[in-house]
Amino acid sequence: MKKNKIVICLILFVSSLNVFANSLSSASPLNADVYFIEPSDGQIVGKNVKVVFGLKNMGVAPAGSNIENTGHHHLLINSDDLTDLSKPLPATDKIKHFGGGQTETEIMLPPGKHTLQLILANFLHVPHDPPVISNKITITVQ
Repeated sequence: MKKNKIVICLILFVSSLNVFANSLSSASPLNADVYFIEPSDGQIVGKNVKVVFGLKNMGVAPAGSNIENTGHHHLLINSDDLTDLSKPLPATDKIKHFGGGQTETEIMLPPGKHTLQLILANFLHVPHDPPVISNKITITVQ
């Protein structure tokens, strides 16, 4: 009998985790848009690249601030595919977090072609639903 209670408790616990995991994303307005102000697609730049983020129909708020219709920026560098958009974005050398609410940065890249893409995420670093993702741009570093 005690074993059955433990199994039931474990099942309820796992079920509650699944419900929580499925509710991590935040809604975004259908007309929300994230984009690059700088650099522009196809631009030739130096190794220190100024990147300025643009956002329409949503606001910027630091990570941890659960405010409706807001989020913070993540910069994807040379990323061929997006991670699971239902989970928090990992911090890697290809995914830079701007959880302080920053709207611009300077990055150093080696010479060559590079791709950049922006994705907005909520207070938990989870992309919105629907996701607010920029077009991917290509720059050339000299």
